[in-house]
Amino acid sequence: METKNKPVLYWSLLKFKDWNFYIASSSKGLVFVGSQNKPFEELFEWAKKRFPGSSLVEDDEILEPYVVEITQYLEGERTTFTVPFEYAGTQFQQAVWNALCEIPYGQTKSYSEIANDINKPAAVRAIGAAIGANPVLITVPCHRVIGKNGSLTGYRGGLEMKSLLLDLEKHASSSND
Repeated sequence: METKNKPVLYWSLLKFKDWNFYIASSSKGLVFVGSQNKPFEELFEWAKKRFPGSSLVEDDEILEPYVVEITQYLEGERTTFTVPFEYAGTQFQQAVWNALCEIPYGQTKSYSEIANDINKPAAVRAIGAAIGANPVLITVPCHRVIGKNGSLTGYRGGLEMKSLLLDLEKHASSSND
């Protein structure tokens, strides 16, 4: 039951092989994908900031479509997502997150390329901050953004998770060629 003042966020713990992360949705779509093996507090603290006053309700059934698509992605069987999202961010953040969704599976872009994509070539640092605030890891593929010199740079889920996701995409896309 959603009221105007108290949105309900539904959550579930997604388990896949040695991956465990919390995911959450509103009635409109996916709002959060957590970092690998981080505690529930990561979701709780994020929800407190982005959806103040919301209640968190565990509901595996509501989250099932998201779990299915993320699991298919982790199995190397899905390259794009069809589930709905509800981005909780500023207009600038949303422009950056939309640009991330345009990066093809198995490919990467630099922060400055993203800045150019949204016609804000001088905003590289702000781009980095917006990417760091991406609430839906994996599905909005901020792991595909790397340093100009090709180095792996910061990632909310940690560099190990970023590296695993990039390797997964590289192997899946080379086996599909």
